[in-house]
Amino acid sequence: MKLTFLGAARTVTGSCYLIEVGNYKLLVDCGMFQGSKLVKAFNEKEFLFNPAEIDAVVLTHAHVDHSGLLPKLTKEGFKGTIHCTKSTKELCSILLPDSAHIQESDAEEMNRKGMRAGKKVVLPLFTIDDAADAVKLMKIHDFGVEFSPVPGVKCTFKIAGHILGSAFIQMKVQDGKDTTKFIFTGDIGQPNQPIIDDPASLEPADFIITESTYGNRKHEAYDKEAELAEIVNDTVKRGGNVIIPAFAVGRTQVLLYYFQKMIAAGKIPEIPIYVDSPMANKATEITLTNPDEYDEEARALYVMQGRRLVNMQNLHFTATAQESAALNHMDSPMIILSASGMCDAGRILHHLKHNLWRKECSVIIAGYQAEGSVGRKLVEGAKRVKLMGEEITVQAKIYNMKGFSAHADKEQLIAWYDALKETPRCFFVTHGEIDASMVLADEISKKIGTATYIPHFGDCAEIHGNEWIIHESTAAQEEEAAMELKAALANMESDYLKQKSKVEQIITRDADKAAAIKKKMDKLRKYMDELLSDL
Repeated sequence: MKLTFLGAARTVTGSCYLIEVGNYKLLVDCGMFQGSKLVKAFNEKEFLFNPAEIDAVVLTHAHVDHSGLLPKLTKEGFKGTIHCTKSTKELCSILLPDSAHIQESDAEEMNRKGMRAGKKVVLPLFTIDDAADAVKLMKIHDFGVEFSPVPGVKCTFKIAGHILGSAFIQMKVQDGKDTTKFIFTGDIGQPNQPIIDDPASLEPADFIITESTYGNRKHEAYDKEAELAEIVNDTVKRGGNVIIPAFAVGRTQVLLYYFQKMIAAGKIPEIPIYVDSPMANKATEITLTNPDEYDEEARALYVMQGRRLVNMQNLHFTATAQESAALNHMDSPMIILSASGMCDAGRILHHLKHNLWRKECSVIIAGYQAEGSVGRKLVEGAKRVKLMGEEITVQAKIYNMKGFSAHADKEQLIAWYDALKETPRCFFVTHGEIDASMVLADEISKKIGTATYIPHFGDCAEIHGNEWIIHESTAAQEEEAAMELKAALANMESDYLKQKSKVEQIITRDADKAAAIKKKMDKLRKYMDELLSDL
């Protein structure tokens, strides 16, 4: 059998894995690439397979970096079944049409400008009808119940604890005489996060395809409620608004849960809270109607509040664009939660435009921000950002609350894997920026004591039982210039490792030289950033 890595390879988004067993082809996830223009360009590329030849898709969860290209897959000929959990299908029924609407709107805008410049007509990547067709192909499976997406492959969804409906996949592949067990983690949640259950324990596997979003970080252990209350109270005293770019699915509902808890305890005043995202409104409704996935605390609250998880008189949901625009002309203070969570699209852009320049306001970043996103720039201390074609001065207070991440950190992932009763043959480390993937891979090698591999886009693992070999990607090998660049990058990586070893030896002998070396490295990094900034 073959396992080909077609997304989330040395980057966080675009999860997609192609499994070939005998005459059958199966995808795990088919996600959209998000972040910088360079990364988003992958969405426009042709699939490295014929969609009409794919027999089935097994979907870990609804976030668009895992599900977002399913409409494109369907548009280009896929007719098979998409296997998922109940909540994942419900969430995809709002996320995918919303994504399609953005595609159609962007194409319309480009064509308006392009026609005046005599450019060719731009077609959307996919349409709302394509999104609806993808949802129609979805088949629901309960957690813990085995199913067979194609002959020779058996799968079971297990609770991943990331968002509502999220699952990791236990997969057993029978290829001739060989039986191989896999785990595809999808996105694994932090233990003890509100509303949903913690990730289920792992069963033995030969190969684990693991995420590494926070593979080089440890979430700070601190009182999130206390910090959130302090930010809200301080902003109220200044007479400003609290603006929260929040992912419509998961983060919005968790923050509402915390606000309800703090208001009930008298920790923050009962100021207006607005959820300004049609998608978040629908996602909240889905969350409120799926108590089977709640953890023990959430179930108890659900029963106590008359079968309603969130019940605040000061909570308002905006539906129309007019209602959204009106928020920016209302008296402060208020709390506004709006999508997108990375500040790269949606109504949040308007709220940032009207509040970032105000010293009395606060912006809370409460989740992962992809490289190149506006949210990432704010976290990194940008003094000015470009929003909707306008340069905006950043004078509001920016808070980066890392504790709200829905992803497990390095130590939580290692603890999860360390509980395995048998050691896997190899971990394929994906879904992370390269530094995060490298750190997690190194930690797995040390703590778990097994092989790791960080695939490039297009790499293929040929697997026979529990033996494996890697065939390196040929995705860019048709172009001579691309091959030359790849060789140059390999040489640069080799030079870097040599210099790294040299520096480590120097500071081991003489630690006093560390500050001077770091100063030189900072200069080098600044030069490289400036040189490559226009790519």
